[in-house]
Amino acid sequence: MSTFLLILHSLVGVALLGAITHQVLALLPHRTVRTGSFVDRYTSVNRKVFTGAIVCFYIAQVALGAIIYPTYRLQVRIPFEEMSLGWAVGLFELKEHYAAIGLGLLPLYFAAWRTDSTDADLRDRSAVTFLIAFIVWWDFIIGHVLNNIRGFA
Repeated sequence: MSTFLLILHSLVGVALLGAITHQVLALLPHRTVRTGSFVDRYTSVNRKVFTGAIVCFYIAQVALGAIIYPTYRLQVRIPFEEMSLGWAVGLFELKEHYAAIGLGLLPLYFAAWRTDSTDADLRDRSAVTFLIAFIVWWDFIIGHVLNNIRGFA
């Protein structure tokens, strides 16, 4: 069951990573004249759909992580400490803390994307979106690195 939940956790992570990356790329400056190219279509995001999806994926990701956490505590953290891999334990602790910060930022993120766009709103929206994107990328990479270390150890 733990393996299934870990795979599901990874799949939700990939979906979240794709959605937040898509939204970040849509925030980057782009041409004012649309040519119908792939890049133009890719960067034109339906903000309500993506905002709702990202919030749902993030909550699901944290919930799955919380369900898997006891298994991590017993089957991964203890062997990491026995192998003197304190840095790996520390990376996971940062992963947990960043995920919690991102969870706290979700209401701000949701509100920022639900309002009409002004220059000040765009700056705020960009800041919170880039911060959540950093957290998602960090957690995804660190989670996979630690999973690979435990798989080889």
